[in-house]
Amino acid sequence: MFNFNPSEEQQIMIEKATAFMNEFVYPNEKYMVPHRGLPDDILKPLQERVKELGLWAGHLPKEVNGMGMGFVSLGLLSEVIGRSPIGPYIFGSMAPDAGNGEILWKAATPMQKEKYLVPLANGDIRSCFAMTEPEVSGSDPTTLQARAELEGDEWVINAHKWFTTGAIGASFSIVMAMTDPEAPRHQRFSLFLVDSDNPGFEIVREVPIIGDHYTGGHCEVRYTNCRIPKENLLGQRGEGFRLAQLRLGPGRITHAMRWIGVSKRSFDLMLDYASRRVTRGKTLTEFQSIQNFIADSSADIEAARLMTLHAAWKLDNGDQARKEISRIKYFGAKVLHDVIDRAIQVHGALGITGDTPLEGFYREARTARIYDGPDEVHRSVVAKLELKEFMGGKSNVQKPVQNTSQSN
Repeated sequence: MFNFNPSEEQQIMIEKATAFMNEFVYPNEKYMVPHRGLPDDILKPLQERVKELGLWAGHLPKEVNGMGMGFVSLGLLSEVIGRSPIGPYIFGSMAPDAGNGEILWKAATPMQKEKYLVPLANGDIRSCFAMTEPEVSGSDPTTLQARAELEGDEWVINAHKWFTTGAIGASFSIVMAMTDPEAPRHQRFSLFLVDSDNPGFEIVREVPIIGDHYTGGHCEVRYTNCRIPKENLLGQRGEGFRLAQLRLGPGRITHAMRWIGVSKRSFDLMLDYASRRVTRGKTLTEFQSIQNFIADSSADIEAARLMTLHAAWKLDNGDQARKEISRIKYFGAKVLHDVIDRAIQVHGALGITGDTPLEGFYREARTARIYDGPDEVHRSVVAKLELKEFMGGKSNVQKPVQNTSQSN
């Protein structure tokens, strides 16, 4: 039998995080600045409180002051803190810093860990990840045009990137650039660490974008004859794609569970308003159309939640869970959108105002179908893996018995 109950340790974690969210996080949402997050004089003391509770950096090992827990526990925590756009920042577990920290822990040299990972893990600095480019399709990163050439003891990077999340205020970036054009497709690229004060690094502009919950914006950046020490290669040469997967797989678990948190909060707002709002002598909950909204949202949330925790469980057990992770990416994004949309509809005109968090949730939800791989790519991955599994086990398929009898 499967045990769907959280362990005692997980339950304590959930209760502590929930209490902290109620007391300190939700009341401070009103101070959030679009694209900049919470002011430091509010953010930093709250982060220290989280550290004292032992709930800091759920994605990182204890060696760098993280929680050192598995993916299921990380997912359960992300579900709680994801109910607020400022929650993951306060708990030290927000992209792109979370993903960059995971890469640095796995691939950085001791010197790189000391310079970049330790202050990043502690929340003293922020970072960004520069991969997507405006000239080529983001769904096929093998076409990236960024180049890095080794000249003596320096790498020289020339690249044009955009949607570099969090670039404003970041202390460094992790850049993907081609180093070996003649190598097999997925071994042509490498990752590099570039300090933001490097004269070859330039933030061209902050790209105007739907939504405003990401600190540091989404920026267009250029690396122009950007010279960095040879030692700033992250991992081995040609490992760029492999290392990037270290942040993408787990990152999609945290994304999907944060989406569940947002969906549940939107669902709670829907239930609360529908039970209080009276029209034509009845509360909204007495109308079948609203009951359908409630039932469909309940089923959607629970399905997405179980699918995501199952993917996390497989990762905890050493499985890459490629199919499961792709599945939760596009399914979870749809559930997120649909639940918020229903909640707004129940609230009517109130739902599209800033008097509830729903309109902000709705704007952010649309981007979920694009970042970390568009829905179409993840659907294709799932379909191909299903077909591969089917063809591999085709001999086990029960064939229908042909009826050869003749009727009179």
